[in-house]
Amino acid sequence: MKVTLFQSLIPNFSRQLTNFVWRFLLMGIILSIFLIFLSGCQGTVQRNDGVIHLSLWQSINPPTNRDVFNKLVDKFNQTHTDVQVESIFIGQPQLPKILTAVVGNAPPDILSFDPQLTGQFVELGAIRPLEKWLDKSPLKSEISPNLWKELKLDGHLWSIPLYTSNLGIFYRPKLFQAAGITQIPKTWEELREVAKKLTIDSNGDNRPEQYGMLLPLGKEEWTVFSWFPFLLSAGGEVVTNNRPNLTNAGAIAALQFWQDLLKDGSATLSSPERGYEEDAFIAGRVAMQITGPWTYIMKSNVDFDVFPIPTKMKLKPATATATGNMYLMKTTPAREQAALKFLEYVLSEEFQKEWSIGTGFLPVNLKATQSEAYQQFINQKPLLKVFVEQIPLAGARPIIAGYSRLSDSLGRAIEATLLGESAKKALKISQERLELIWDDK
Repeated sequence: MKVTLFQSLIPNFSRQLTNFVWRFLLMGIILSIFLIFLSGCQGTVQRNDGVIHLSLWQSINPPTNRDVFNKLVDKFNQTHTDVQVESIFIGQPQLPKILTAVVGNAPPDILSFDPQLTGQFVELGAIRPLEKWLDKSPLKSEISPNLWKELKLDGHLWSIPLYTSNLGIFYRPKLFQAAGITQIPKTWEELREVAKKLTIDSNGDNRPEQYGMLLPLGKEEWTVFSWFPFLLSAGGEVVTNNRPNLTNAGAIAALQFWQDLLKDGSATLSSPERGYEEDAFIAGRVAMQITGPWTYIMKSNVDFDVFPIPTKMKLKPATATATGNMYLMKTTPAREQAALKFLEYVLSEEFQKEWSIGTGFLPVNLKATQSEAYQQFINQKPLLKVFVEQIPLAGARPIIAGYSRLSDSLGRAIEATLLGESAKKALKISQERLELIWDDK
């Protein structure tokens, strides 16, 4: 009887112990996040030196680009006696740290982040609109016109651009030459044929030593972003009247094209969620890769060049913008006015010229683009002209409150299709999932 009673107590004790362990771990996670954002916000504490000390959170990568940014922040601090900005790098995961800081009423003064999260920040009441400030500034007329779409939501201007760029296809000219390819592909069908010619399986084991193209496997934003130029080229969309629309003909065609490349055996998939890595391209295992001029390829010693994203037959060329924005967080009137001085500096010709030459991103300031120094720079790196010329053709991912859910569902559809599901069915499943949750977002 005692043994039976003891045995009956074990499951209950085990459950209590498990619950205690999980509560302990959860408290530890919450405390860790709190300490992270608390330490990150130390720069917002007013010191007794008559200077407003601001914190700026950024996640600029690679480190070489971060160094360029921090040197420009130092230059601002050297020329301003009343405002000092502390640049604080926040690593992964970034969004939970930001949201925890906002909810805990301890946000940074300035935040550098992706424009697609604007809607979420607006819903939380975390950021200030900027149109009244920018309307009074001569810098407004110097901002590249195609960037406005990613700055606005519901009639307000919520951010300024730190940088811009867009996507193209990097390729290895020597591999093209070896395959007898003399013309770069301009249409989807031409890209498909070129990818076949660039795929080499010397011993016939169905494991090519060289693939024509790398496609990003995964359901996170890089995959969605990389696919977007093909969607736009096909005349597709993912939002209609602020509601998800994933099953239109353009979206299906763009996703089917990616699957066709895989079925041909002329494309290979990246490691999960690592589609931005260039190792296979640099090593010559793939001949083409979708990316932008910020890539490490630009600093490598291998032969490379770039061409615009090919188009679907008879439709206009398209690419997707790669924009990084800066937000003015809600703090106090004095701190916000001080932060606006830094935002004005970021938009200036001086900042944009040095930043773009140092990183490979394109200037958001028209005067910086036209400056003698930047023109000399792109003459030394002529492939940058491809991205500059694509600026008027570049489309933006949607700026809506529910973008994170939209992107997640779209990413799942892309991943499922790359793993064998039909494009039409994968997009239909994601559309149905979104319709169930969209009004509750």
